[in-house]
Amino acid sequence: MSQANVLVLPGLLEDADGFEGVIATANDRATFVVADLTRADSIAALADEALKQAPAGPIHLAGHSMGGYVALEIMRRAPGRVTKLALLNTHARPDSAESTENRRRLMALAESDFDAVASTLLPKLMTPEHLRDPVLTGIIGAMALAVGKDAFLRQETAIIGRIDSRPRLKEIRCPTLVVAARHDALMPLELLQELSDGISGSRLAIVEDSGHMSILEQPETVAQLLRDWIGE
Repeated sequence: MSQANVLVLPGLLEDADGFEGVIATANDRATFVVADLTRADSIAALADEALKQAPAGPIHLAGHSMGGYVALEIMRRAPGRVTKLALLNTHARPDSAESTENRRRLMALAESDFDAVASTLLPKLMTPEHLRDPVLTGIIGAMALAVGKDAFLRQETAIIGRIDSRPRLKEIRCPTLVVAARHDALMPLELLQELSDGISGSRLAIVEDSGHMSILEQPETVAQLLRDWIGE
């Protein structure tokens, strides 16, 4: 029997490096393709870009953070392509006024000192323990530099402009895994609970000892959740 294809949708300032540990542990169950979500400035256009990069035929779809916003858009545009859905450290709400204001401040900072963007974001991304790990912080910094300023500005523009996905969650029919992290400062547990509650039959899993970057902070736990999800 051929392996399933999993299309992975990264978050803001993320690329394939963020998923290396997860994929290394789960790739015996499926073939993973990490999409490049740097080329467009709307969630709709990013969804189109992701679908162009998807393997042919049915796909499992896994989105982290911003990638979750794109995954929900793909579920609206091409639900027939998706056999299973995994939503990690993300939610279904539109951007709040406070979040938009914070994003615009970061965008202004990026124009003058892009290197400072990652260091400004870091304290919100991981637990204090993981923030002391130079390997993890190094991966985050390297990913940010690889994505670059222009793509960051496009991504933030897309995130600011995203729609409220909650009214259409009930239309999602495929098996869905929602992954929250206990100490996620950006995507609190109650938002992931709301997301899971909106999708009939979905399963909510909580990753302990992790902040927003569960894919880096607890890759083996996330990988096992995805292995189970693929195998269900």
